[in-house]
Amino acid sequence: MKRLMIKTMLAAVAVAAFGAASAQDIKERQFKLGLQNPKGHPLVTGAEKFAEIVAAKSGGKLKVNLFPGGVLGGDAPTVSALQGGTVEMTALNSGILASQVKDFEVYDFPFMFANPKEADAVVDGPFGQKLHAKLADKGIVGLAYWELGFRNITNSKRAINKVEDLEGLKLRVIPNAINVDWVKALGANPTPMAFPEVYAALEAKAIDGQENPLNVILANKFAEVQKFLVLSNHQYNPQSLIFSKKVWDTLSADEKKILQEAALESSKYQRQVSREAAAGNLDALKKAGMTVTELSAAEQAKLRDKLKPVIDKHGAAISATVAEMTAELAKLRK
Repeated sequence: MKRLMIKTMLAAVAVAAFGAASAQDIKERQFKLGLQNPKGHPLVTGAEKFAEIVAAKSGGKLKVNLFPGGVLGGDAPTVSALQGGTVEMTALNSGILASQVKDFEVYDFPFMFANPKEADAVVDGPFGQKLHAKLADKGIVGLAYWELGFRNITNSKRAINKVEDLEGLKLRVIPNAINVDWVKALGANPTPMAFPEVYAALEAKAIDGQENPLNVILANKFAEVQKFLVLSNHQYNPQSLIFSKKVWDTLSADEKKILQEAALESSKYQRQVSREAAAGNLDALKKAGMTVTELSAAEQAKLRDKLKPVIDKHGAAISATVAEMTAELAKLRK
């Protein structure tokens, strides 16, 4: 009996010691998470859920402070600050990371994904994880993929009923090569621009239009400065939730685990919110006064044909990555 009591006491001491050690592995820390979209957008709602999960899992010791609306600057300066360790986190179009690792350009290929389910399977699987792992050498840790959704084109000049209607329009694009090229392929004039500058440029008529998912168009009140919307669904944007490796390397294993788990858990929530919001946002944009058109099947086929040379051009430089993604998609479509 005495021996059993001693064993029980020793076990209790060990548990207490382990608990104390674990508690010491989570320090009081605060992290900045910069976002381009305003509060109420599904990306910000996802970030709020992420912050909530991190706080709960850490007993309130780890705090994620959100900076929506591009207040920390555009994507490029935010990524630079993240690499330097002055901003810990951001969520951005995965394709923008092609400036760090060229393989990420595959995420910006027009008409790559047929639906969100395909995209989830690819980015959450080995392919998406492999691409995020390549960021480590650039001072970036990829935590998870969220989503922005399928992109559509708006403008202030005219309704778009056929591909030729896009000719001559000055369109803002995400600042990377493939987006510049696909706009050129349609006979329009691409204008690379940081997202926080877009509304003012549209309002001043410095540009005619832009392209983004419905959630972004509504949340950023583009209907105030854009009359026409065509449901082109030409591109699907995964979003990478990324962390500063410089800061990551200072964290304990427990802290890293909390952040990684929270990123993955919040990704499911964020996508659900994004997709539910998109379903109602089209009606909201119509009520806001936008004229909405859809391309016929023949015009949609023409759009794909015009963009195929752009995909072939950019695919040549990352052929192994394109082949790998294509193989993944082929398996999913069987």
